[in-house]
Amino acid sequence: MKSFKLYSLEVVDDDRSVEVPLTDGLILNKEDDRYTWLLEAYTDLSLYDYFKKISEQNRDIIVEAVITKKENDPAYFQTKICSLNKFEKHISVLFEGHLRRNKSDYSELLLDILLQKGLNGPELLEEFKEKMKSKPKIKVKNP
Repeated sequence: MKSFKLYSLEVVDDDRSVEVPLTDGLILNKEDDRYTWLLEAYTDLSLYDYFKKISEQNRDIIVEAVITKKENDPAYFQTKICSLNKFEKHISVLFEGHLRRNKSDYSELLLDILLQKGLNGPELLEEFKEKMKSKPKIKVKNP
């Protein structure tokens, strides 16, 4: 098993995304035969009802995680909430899931979006370079 610092987390939910403000976070690659990952977000109590509803629906959700440091490309995981604990001022949300390999490469997603905007030639290259440096959030559709 390998563990990493969870730098940022965002829930990508159909037509919207919810940025999860992390007080702390951890991500574990279980290195099992199912390629399972665990993500724990220690976050604000105000998100309890949001995560409780998702948990009660027992539905898959896509999360965008940046691991270790801001400069790293985000990784997308298809997850379910397997644990939700409430504390005095915070909650702990434990997700279990799998790395999404299809459409998970940030540069491919970004290029696709820029092409859809009609950019090409030098304009496309300049915008691509700028966005690769600034790493804006990218909306991903659920499978």
